[in-house]
Amino acid sequence: MLDNLTQRLAKVVKTMRGEARLTETNTAEMLREVRLALLEADVALPAVREFIAKVKEKAVGEEVIGSLTPGQALVGVVQRELASLMGADLGPEASQLNFATQPPAIILMAGLQGAGKTTTVGKLAKYLRENTKKKVLTVSADVYRPAAIGQLETVTAQAGADFFPTKTTDKPVDIALAALDYAKRHFHDVLIIDTAGRLGIDEAMMQEISAVHAAVKPIETLFVVDAMLGQDAINTAKAFSDALPLTGIVLTKLDGDSRGGAALSVRHITGKPIKFAGVAEKLDGLEAFDPSRMANRILGMGDILALVEEARKGVDVAAAQDLAQKIKSGGKFDLNDFKAQLGQMKKMGGMAGLLDKLPAQMQQAAGNANMDQAEKQVRRMEGMINSMTLQERAKPELIKATRKRRIAAGAGVQVQEVNRMLAQFEQMQTMMKKLKGGGMMKMMRSMKGMMPGMR
Repeated sequence: MLDNLTQRLAKVVKTMRGEARLTETNTAEMLREVRLALLEADVALPAVREFIAKVKEKAVGEEVIGSLTPGQALVGVVQRELASLMGADLGPEASQLNFATQPPAIILMAGLQGAGKTTTVGKLAKYLRENTKKKVLTVSADVYRPAAIGQLETVTAQAGADFFPTKTTDKPVDIALAALDYAKRHFHDVLIIDTAGRLGIDEAMMQEISAVHAAVKPIETLFVVDAMLGQDAINTAKAFSDALPLTGIVLTKLDGDSRGGAALSVRHITGKPIKFAGVAEKLDGLEAFDPSRMANRILGMGDILALVEEARKGVDVAAAQDLAQKIKSGGKFDLNDFKAQLGQMKKMGGMAGLLDKLPAQMQQAAGNANMDQAEKQVRRMEGMINSMTLQERAKPELIKATRKRRIAAGAGVQVQEVNRMLAQFEQMQTMMKKLKGGGMMKMMRSMKGMMPGMR
């Protein structure tokens, strides 16, 4: 997202090396680059003007602290103002959903057709079930779009939530009231209402969604907007903000757009906090929005916290402990264990997903690697292990020439690939042997010596 801004800022930081402080002249040079990058990213002109004015006011005359260069110091100012523009000034509570009401808490989803509302309802249902342990009911009040009701039923089932069935002949207000009654009688914590979208803003659509809002009085009214809309997001956001008392924004398709200006524009136009961001097509591809962390990612600083959270979600702690105990007690690291490690990596969002959260310098260092190719290779390795017998997985030393040919044929690869995979397995097996006995403690102590600040 906003890759262009990241590249421009990196360039200006380099040109400002050796300066003692931020001045009118060197700040103006960098702000010109920032302004161009924001406009190219489709950020609304009023938002750009206000942002540049704030950065200029806070940057000029700022002394360079310690080892920071003026370029780095200005990036710090830009980071703080970017975070503020995306809602950091509203406080951490603003981006959280409000459940302070008699259950069920009603969440009304609004937005244009194609913004990803229905998929987002499924993602949000899954998020609330897994992260807040809420009992969730979804309902579709979209009686116009073919298969909208069926689509919501499918994604709701995948999310593990409950679905209230409706017919295209029903009226949207009646649908919402019937779902609310059902949610109360079946003790649901949350009711999420998916409303109809149009291909453009029209009066009938706004009147209908306003009527649904008035009938059920939702505690959260979320505006779902496609991050790839660019300048169009401004008009859409203004129309919905005028028609409904919005409480927050959900940005979708952030993973598919290098411009992403809507993230900055919509928040500025509506004055409402961004609560969630859709970062992948899968149902778990919804993140609670954190302005400071998003500003870090925009500026190429990475999002290490998100990386840690992905690891925490993806890693099977019990399986990791079992493996550690097995190695410690003298057990051999076999191909079943190797396959389990490959599976853990896939659960963490794959290589491309992990790379996206690393700082820009580390991304550039890995830039020559083809991430899609690497992920295909992981899938091939899993295929090769799946082509083995249980005995071969447990005792890899049995795998000689004839077995390799059979495994290669079963996985649809060349024998050389089987050899390469076994070589990688042996490298990991050697590393695991070092952890046996007190090896893990030795490894940790040697890492402490290499890592500054660790004692």
